[in-house]
Amino acid sequence: MKFKKITCCFISFYFIAVSMESHADTTLVAVAANFTKPMTEIAAAFEKSTGHTAKLSFGSSGKFVAQIENGAPFEVFLSADDTNPTKLQQDGFALTKSNFVYAIGKLVLWSAAPNEVDAQGQVLSKGGFKHLALADPKLAPYGVAAVEVLKAKKVLEKLTPLFVQGENIAQTYQFVSTGNAELGFVALSQVLDAEKGKIVTGSSWLIPENLYTPLRQEAVLLKKGEANPAALALLKFLKSESALAIIKKYGYGLAN
Repeated sequence: MKFKKITCCFISFYFIAVSMESHADTTLVAVAANFTKPMTEIAAAFEKSTGHTAKLSFGSSGKFVAQIENGAPFEVFLSADDTNPTKLQQDGFALTKSNFVYAIGKLVLWSAAPNEVDAQGQVLSKGGFKHLALADPKLAPYGVAAVEVLKAKKVLEKLTPLFVQGENIAQTYQFVSTGNAELGFVALSQVLDAEKGKIVTGSSWLIPENLYTPLRQEAVLLKKGEANPAALALLKFLKSESALAIIKKYGYGLAN
């Protein structure tokens, strides 16, 4: 009798698992490069929770818009700003009223060297470096924010000749982390030790948020994903407590 009960339980779990698998879908997601670490963790939690899979591609928001408008098969777009999702909606590539702020980004001036960047960012005025990395403002919202900071500090014209521009914030981080640029503007999530809740390598200046337009990062459902249960489930999951905890852990602000 005991063996029979165990067998029945096993069969029940088997059919539950098969049922979940048969209803599991995959969604293709374009993700702003600054959100690489948290989204990788969120995707794993999403699959564990729902059985659905999110296949992630990371890059610059501006380049993704061009790809989507040229037929790229993405179904969900996580932008680094709130402008690009609106553009896709206006151009007919994304569903209206499906967009929402999933995170508020934070900008950091960072160097891999321990004593290169001071806590007030005075290094931008003092100089003494040959290269300053930032994401291409034409493609990446974090690059736009970096330019705004330089304008606010009245050093844009002086430092423009020193620019080393990455196609996206991931490439910008690589320039700085490898020493090809002594310092650069990166996303807080790229340099934050999520477990310790602070930056533990190099030197940095967490830039006051009044020096640049808020990086209100929006998610939006693309037309190609409107009939995909996985795409709809992912957008819902991004608003869940477990996803919000991951987002906050990586230093992002949350929308009110």
